[in-house]
Amino acid sequence: MHSTEQLTEALYQAKSIAVLTGAGISTASGIPDFRSRGGLYDQKLDVETILSETYYHRHPKTFWTYFKTIFHFQAIQQYEPNLGHLFLHELEQAGKEVTIITQNVDGLHSKAGSSRILDVHGSIHTAYCPKCRTAYGLEHLISEDVPRCAKDGFILKPDVVLFEGMVKHLEEAFDAAAKADLFLAIGTSLKVYPVKELPRYSKGRRALLNREATEMDGLFDIVVHGDIVETFRTVQASW
Repeated sequence: MHSTEQLTEALYQAKSIAVLTGAGISTASGIPDFRSRGGLYDQKLDVETILSETYYHRHPKTFWTYFKTIFHFQAIQQYEPNLGHLFLHELEQAGKEVTIITQNVDGLHSKAGSSRILDVHGSIHTAYCPKCRTAYGLEHLISEDVPRCAKDGFILKPDVVLFEGMVKHLEEAFDAAAKADLFLAIGTSLKVYPVKELPRYSKGRRALLNREATEMDGLFDIVVHGDIVETFRTVQASW
C-alpha cells in the first residue's frame, strides 16, 4: 500500500488524533519556514540569539525591530489558512476528536476553525506589559514601531515563547499524544526540544507528513514525504 493510502486509512479509522504541526504547514500560506532550505537559518541570521529572552531584556527596542522583520508584520493580517489547516478542521467536523499541538505562532489553525489548539510556542497576535501585565492585541502591536504599554510606557513583551523561555501547555500536549489513536506530525523537522519528544509518547499509530526526511522518520509507522496541501487533496479525493 502506498504511504498516502496508508495515511488516508489511518485518518479514517482514528477516532482521536493528536496533531503536531510545524512551520511546514504554513508555508503554503506564504509564511516562511525558518529551518528549511532558504530560510533564515540558511541566511546566517542569528535567530536564536535575536529571539531570546536575553536579547529582549538587554536590547528591547532592537529586539522589536528584528521581531517584526522576522515575523513579517507588514503582511501578518493578509495570511490565510490553506488546505492543510482547513483539512484538520474538517476532521473535527467529521466527528473526530482532534487536538492540534502547534509550534507555529501564526494563529492560522484558529482562523481555520479548529477548536482544540495547544499553542506551545505562544502567539504572535498578542503581547503584554512586563510591569503591569496588561495585555495588548495585534492592532496595538502594529500601530507602534516599538510597542509600549499605554499605562506605564514599558516596552511590551510578545506572547511568543522566546529561546531560553518555557514552552507552554507541555503537560497537556504529552497527555494528548499518549491518549490518541493516531499521532500525526505535519510540516516539522522534529529538531526542537522538548516538542520533538512527543511522538515517543504515542501509544497509537504514528504518521509523519513532511516535505523532507527527518532524523526521526524511523519512529513512525507511516511516512509521507511530499507537499502537505497536495497530499491532503489526495486524501480528500479518496475519503
